[in-house]
Amino acid sequence: ALRRSYLRAGGHHPAILAQLLHLQVEATALETRAVGPRRGRRPEPPSAAARGLDTALLAVELENRRLEDELLALKVRREKRADAG
Repeated sequence: ALRRSYLRAGGHHPAILAQLLHLQVEATALETRAVGPRRGRRPEPPSAAARGLDTALLAVELENRRLEDELLALKVRREKRADAG
């Protein structure tokens, strides 16, 4: 929500967008850890293949979010140009 607000307000600085994305990834990781295993069950350590898939999935998710940010920034710029014209 913070990233979208920044973009809607006209923000488009790549370093700030990257930092916002990094904060979102950290928050998601903390939320995932906070949920933790279900009661009465011992957590099983993830296999190497599962860790590899998690890493690949996170990379794809980050790229998707970056592209969504880029699209939203383009839409905002287009709307500003239309309003100015």
